Amino acid sequence: GKLVLTGAYAVLEGAPAIVIAVDRRARASEGPGEATAEVRAALENPPSVDVSELLHDGKKLGLGSSAAALVAAIGLRAALRGQDLRSDAIRRAIFARAREVHAEVQGGGSGVDVAASTFGGVLRYTMAGGAESVELPAGVRVAAFFSGESARTSDLRARVDALRASDAAARAACLAALADTARAAEKALRAADAKKLIAAVDASGPALAALGRAADAAIVPPAFAKLGDAARAEGAAFVPSGAGGGDVGVFVGMTAPSASFEKRAAQSGMRAVPIQIDRHGVRVETEQQETIR
Repeated sequence: GKLVLTGAYAVLEGAPAIVIAVDRRARASEGPGEATAEVRAALENPPSVDVSELLHDGKKLGLGSSAAALVAAIGLRAALRGQDLRSDAIRRAIFARAREVHAEVQGGGSGVDVAASTFGGVLRYTMAGGAESVELPAGVRVAAFFSGESARTSDLRARVDALRASDAAARAACLAALADTARAAEKALRAADAKKLIAAVDASGPALAALGRAADAAIVPPAFAKLGDAARAEGAAFVPSGAGGGDVGVFVGMTAPSASFEKRAAQSGMRAVPIQIDRHGVRVETEQQETIR
């Protein structure tokens, strides 16, 4: 799974996105079971894929379950052909195929979630250049919160795309503001500047809200905006992860969310989702969850 910190929407226009892979995983295995539309489109006799770690009460958490499922399935078939999933060349081939199929089935998209599932860790991602491994500045903490409702990224993206025809100038201005926050986050990462990274993530919240207002899309619901204010008051940031819409939010700060923030989140109907950064990316596991060497 993944959490997008900055670059949502702007990544589609060439800006860099910062994304982290998280330890909520899809697992593919041969045998009877369910396969997603993307997996069925990519593979004959598709394997079954378990995405339960990326759901809560049957609802998608907003962590990129469709991309994770597709990468897992393509990775499984590559491993069964004897390919080493630790190989950079093999991973890049898996990413290229998964990105192609995911965009085809989803009707577009940047591939940032596919990159997180494939390569793991913290990534700087652009559509032209692909994924580059980076590190968060020392001391930065990331937490996730789920609203209990799923959002459809394709629907939100369609509204933003429609803005091109109805008000191209407003769309361009909103995306330029988002690109500015994305580049500021990238610069902060390069400089290992935690405070500037948090400030860039925080600035992306109002920029996403402005895009939502222009496109008549609920990219930043009121509860998310209020939690953004609460996080800012304690020197942190809280924004929708990725395309937004009210499913998962990401908290970025120098400490874990305070008890006061968690209480506000709970009052808004949001629950913490335990996550850690997953640095492994796509890999083969035995039934005992041990990596096959």
